[in-house]
Amino acid sequence: MLLRPIFRNFTAQSSSMNWITPSISGNIPRLYIIKTAKWFMLTMPILMLYYKDMGFTTEQAFRLKALYSVAIVLFEIPSGYLADVLGRKTTLVAGAIFGTLGFVIYATTASFAWFVVAELTLGVGQSLVSGADSAMLYDSLKAQKRQNQYTRFEGINTSVGNFAEAMGAILGGALAEFSLRVPFIGQSFIAFMAIPAALTLVEPERLQKRIKTGFGDVLKIVHYALVVNKDLRWGLVYSSLIGTATLTMAWVYQLELHDFGFSEFYIGATATGLNLLVGLVTLMAWKIERDLPPRLLIPLITILITGGFVVGGLAGGWVPFVLVLVVFYAARGIATPVLKNIVNVMAPSDMRATILSIRSLIIRAIFAIIAPFFGWTADLLTLGQALIITGMVFAVACSLVIMLFIRSLENPETKVQ
Repeated sequence: MLLRPIFRNFTAQSSSMNWITPSISGNIPRLYIIKTAKWFMLTMPILMLYYKDMGFTTEQAFRLKALYSVAIVLFEIPSGYLADVLGRKTTLVAGAIFGTLGFVIYATTASFAWFVVAELTLGVGQSLVSGADSAMLYDSLKAQKRQNQYTRFEGINTSVGNFAEAMGAILGGALAEFSLRVPFIGQSFIAFMAIPAALTLVEPERLQKRIKTGFGDVLKIVHYALVVNKDLRWGLVYSSLIGTATLTMAWVYQLELHDFGFSEFYIGATATGLNLLVGLVTLMAWKIERDLPPRLLIPLITILITGGFVVGGLAGGWVPFVLVLVVFYAARGIATPVLKNIVNVMAPSDMRATILSIRSLIIRAIFAIIAPFFGWTADLLTLGQALIITGMVFAVACSLVIMLFIRSLENPETKVQ
């Protein structure tokens, strides 16, 4: 019953056309496939355990994830700009190829140096997909005069990813019981699914296209998003802070559960439950956005996300910690599509992919700083204390921008309808 909205919307897309034949309306189910290939992560619940099994310290493990974020920081805006200039399809195809190659490297090598190469390759692939997929979805709906349904379809797309991640987590945990390397082999084949899906996308006609090319034009877009358009600036900053917080927790909780005595299988099962929860909540995010004003919704998201770190760090056992994760991931399910929609509405169509890439760049730039800091703090103190300190850092940062962000949402020219 709860999954019916996804199947009904997917069926609606499929019944209106033969989606195997390239068409604008067929882009949406193809984006679902790309999302599934990206999020069906066999490796997600056991990656940190894999690093630990190889003798890496917590700081080294988080340094690898920081390098992944550095690669995204370096390529995020250029890839978004390429999506605006060359088309969303071209960058999505390239991203699918790099994403597959990264896991092939992980599956066939066994050293820290090669893992650095794998993380950098995956980072490039992620930067090419990030922004371009949401822009492709928005432009595909706009070509059909349905852009007002973006939050709903972004929620469905996110739910598809979360359900895929949920299934991948429990399967990856089970496979890891045999060998921690097996999930990486399987992940290579799953990532490959995105390549044919991206190749059959149809580039929507946009009302505006970028005519100028070059680094100077990229700088102008960055200047517009972060300096000229103040409403968009605070939307990007706040959205990025929340995005970084949810990304950090995704890598942290498996270590905490392991300390509580969870095996690889049960960590995977927990990840499955959490991602199913996110997927279900995300389906309702558009209704929550409609019914709750920004002055209530944004502080609520902030308290639940930042408070989740602090309360999780204080949890003395696995039961209260899992309950904290349930609340945290429910808030994540609301925040992701709502905050993406806000950025999409504020961004001009001719620079939408670049601006979405700026958001991802800020997330990864912050994470590239916070991840080694968290790893160092956890090695020096405890995981619980590192959680508390990290939560306080996010709380202070969000409190500095939250009122400016809410004020930008209440501006009649930028208010989300």
